[in-house]
Amino acid sequence: MDAPFHPSSLRWANMGTIAPIRQMGTWAATAAVTGEAISLGIFLTPAGMAKSLGSPALIAAVWGGMALITLAGALCFTELAVRNPHDGGEYVYLRRGFGPRVAFLYGWMAAIVMYPGVAAALCVGSVPYLRALFPIPASLTPFLPAILLIAAAALNYCGARMSSGVMTTLNWLKAPVLAGLAIWALVSGHATFANLAPIAARRPGSDPLIAAIAGAAVSAYFCFGGWWEAGKIAGQLRNPSRTLPIAFTGGVLIVAALYLLVSLAFVAVVPLGSIGSDTAFVSAFGQALFGSAGARILAAIVVLCVLGGLILLTMVVPRVTYALASAESSSTGPLAAFARLHPRFQTPANAIVLQTVMALSILFLGAFDRILAFIVFSSVVFLALTVATLFRGGIAVDRWWYPLAPIVFLVGCGLLALLLLAHSPIPSLIGAAIVLAGLPLRALLTRSKGAARAIPAADSLTTDL
Repeated sequence: MDAPFHPSSLRWANMGTIAPIRQMGTWAATAAVTGEAISLGIFLTPAGMAKSLGSPALIAAVWGGMALITLAGALCFTELAVRNPHDGGEYVYLRRGFGPRVAFLYGWMAAIVMYPGVAAALCVGSVPYLRALFPIPASLTPFLPAILLIAAAALNYCGARMSSGVMTTLNWLKAPVLAGLAIWALVSGHATFANLAPIAARRPGSDPLIAAIAGAAVSAYFCFGGWWEAGKIAGQLRNPSRTLPIAFTGGVLIVAALYLLVSLAFVAVVPLGSIGSDTAFVSAFGQALFGSAGARILAAIVVLCVLGGLILLTMVVPRVTYALASAESSSTGPLAAFARLHPRFQTPANAIVLQTVMALSILFLGAFDRILAFIVFSSVVFLALTVATLFRGGIAVDRWWYPLAPIVFLVGCGLLALLLLAHSPIPSLIGAAIVLAGLPLRALLTRSKGAARAIPAADSLTTDL
């Protein structure tokens, strides 16, 4: 049994690894916040929300409410990341707040199950849009998701500077492109405010109000999902105490503004009453704005959003594996290979390979949709537990938003978890069982772990929580 955990007892394996170099700035950190949040969801979710809610006012209210909850979470994650400016994000915070077992369960879920499934889903979802852009032979189409996964892995394997540059460029391009898309809809005359009127009244065929709001809230929450990723690469950031607050707060505000702007632009161009499927909705929007070229233009924007998110995932998630292995393994244990940085590229190369192999396996099995359905509930629980560590640190949080922000976020996560349990009880419970399977796995992997290890002179976990 593990001894009672205290922050000062946490030690990283000292296996001759090279400490990560802090070479990313505010632009890269903010791109990490927006990268996963602005992906396929910005094109697929607004149609379902609009059809279900049936009211522009309700659409704006759901996006606004979710933005408020997300901003509360971002303030909490800022505090946690500034106090723990090391790679690993939630794994580090949970280990300090709730001990190694809970942290391992998160790391097992995130690095081995959830994020490889997300990466596989992104790659599969991008295939139709890539085919709309390029004359890809049908015989090559089944291999496109695997090619994308391997290409993203190779980019991140070969150095954080190059991969962060590509990730930053792609994810920052999203903001002006999407804002320009919405503005063009307004100034080109294709959008009409008559489609938004009456603003508050619900259209015929809308879902029952409570069910519609609940479903839209869950959808909006997962559209925002991924804003917390900047904490996973905090060890790569220059001046984290300045960079992280700007990245988290600014990134969440950018995401919220873009989702609201694009959703209302969609509805202003395509009347609520004519909304069919998500794909047809996006196609109708592109056709209205750009004519026959609309499909290709929208496809290019979708690919831009997906690639930025994929490269970000392949960058940040191996840092969780690296952090977990560094804290849990001995110099000769089964996790030791994942606790080392590449001697030349200074990246968690073995962890990148592990994530890619898992994503390819999930892709081969065609199981990414089921995995994501199973893990959604557990991911909400871990987010709530992460923010709850602010109440367990032993040092008061001296911020203007405390304790209101963590309370707002915890209440929001609690409501979402209840909605998920009510809507999908069996997948949620299966996912919880998958996560708990990490306990015997941890016992197996760490049974030969050595005793206390020395703390490296730099980038060690010595900051008190």
